Amino acid sequence: MATKVTDNDIRALKLRFGIVGESPALIAAIRRAMLVAPIDLSVLIIGESGSGKESFPKIIHESSPRKHKKYIAVNCGAIPEGTIDSELFGHVKGSFTGAIADHKGYFEEADGGVIFLDEVAEMPMSTQARLLRVLENGEYLRVGDSTVRKTNIRVVAATNKDMLQAVKDGKFREDLYYRLSTVQINVPPLRERGDDIILLSRLFLRNFINENRTSEVTLSDDAQRLLKAFHWPGNVRQLKSVIEQVALFESGNTVDAATLRQYMPNTRETALTIQSQPNFDYNAEREQLFTLILSMRAEIEAIKKRMDSSSPSTHITSTVHELKRDTNPLLEYGNDMASPYRNLQRESQEIGHVDEVAAMDVEGETVKTLDETERETIENALRRNNGRRKLTAQELNISERTLYRKIKQYNLER
Repeated sequence: MATKVTDNDIRALKLRFGIVGESPALIAAIRRAMLVAPIDLSVLIIGESGSGKESFPKIIHESSPRKHKKYIAVNCGAIPEGTIDSELFGHVKGSFTGAIADHKGYFEEADGGVIFLDEVAEMPMSTQARLLRVLENGEYLRVGDSTVRKTNIRVVAATNKDMLQAVKDGKFREDLYYRLSTVQINVPPLRERGDDIILLSRLFLRNFINENRTSEVTLSDDAQRLLKAFHWPGNVRQLKSVIEQVALFESGNTVDAATLRQYMPNTRETALTIQSQPNFDYNAEREQLFTLILSMRAEIEAIKKRMDSSSPSTHITSTVHELKRDTNPLLEYGNDMASPYRNLQRESQEIGHVDEVAAMDVEGETVKTLDETERETIENALRRNNGRRKLTAQELNISERTLYRKIKQYNLER
């Protein structure tokens, strides 16, 4: 019989894990996590990106009999498809090029404990079959090995995808979905948490002011109403980013709605777009768009530097200024969601027709192609970060998986 969870238990747990909020949906999710923690069942956590899903596996682990064993968190979306089986289940020496010794996978390392599989919907189908076997009987094979190994592990998974739709589309195994979601916990998005938005805003303000020793900032009533009315597609992460900017640039001031709006993206269009497009993959489209913009900016800057500074092309200059001004290219989508890159393509075509700049040699040098510019941009970023791919991906505003693919495409492995 499950142990009753009291309000005092929830308050103590929130204090322990630094969870801020009193909304009924959030309290219900916490209560559900505490109730399932002592029972050795698989759990699937559903919630939008940035909503705080990563706190719930920790709650389950720390409140379970496995709390003295290992807890390992794995971001399935950040591991390349070719190596994810090795990372999760291990490999034996010589099983593939570069396998110079036996390697323990996460399931072996966390034996007896809890493994958290974040972005589980990104897991390849072949890996899903291996995971299903572990969930059913605790058995797995290292890559390249024929010896069946056993592990005693509890799996907690999380995703921001519609899993039933992924099953319907053939991207996720139905049997694995039901195995993972023995118990499902729904983490509410920030826009549905009411006054929690104000509590979080005050917390972020206080933390920033204390850490950086800046002056106090006060949010007026209309500013608070604006915060609560906003859609917050990026959830808690986006709120923190906005509040920290306000704390920095409005130090010592009282911030009203008009001032606050300057630090928030013009998201009426963005919010309406996201609400009307439930299947729109915001993160993937944003990543591709930012990559394209990065390449275009680099090429345009290269053209400008090689041109005679005394007679620059008026059209190119105005186009560059336009690109620089457009800090939120997602707003260009408007109602034309079927062609999110149409404006950028038009800009590119216009640049190509101005005095045939894109096709001519400037001072004897040939203008680089977009692929060459992208390769050079990635190579320089890798060099600046001493080959550390996670930092490089963050600098370029792309995912680690995309960076891995680009490194392989441009033969930058070394």
